[in-house]
Amino acid sequence: MIRLGTHIRLTRPEAERLVRLTDIEPVNIHTAADLDAYVARCKAHYWGRSRDTQFLHWLIDQERARLEVAA
Repeated sequence: MIRLGTHIRLTRPEAERLVRLTDIEPVNIHTAADLDAYVARCKAHYWGRSRDTQFLHWLIDQERARLEVAA
């Protein structure tokens, strides 16, 4: 993730990883708030209480945290 002030830009490998993980394209992500909204949208799309859903939510959270550290 490239950060300039409050603006961010996902690199191509980061965007591809998110698509592989969620099957939802990360578009119009310009700020950390946009990225958080994307994560919330993905989690809402894959809702439930199964262990698989919990694991997917955990993976999404881990990827979000990894992006923050990379910036």
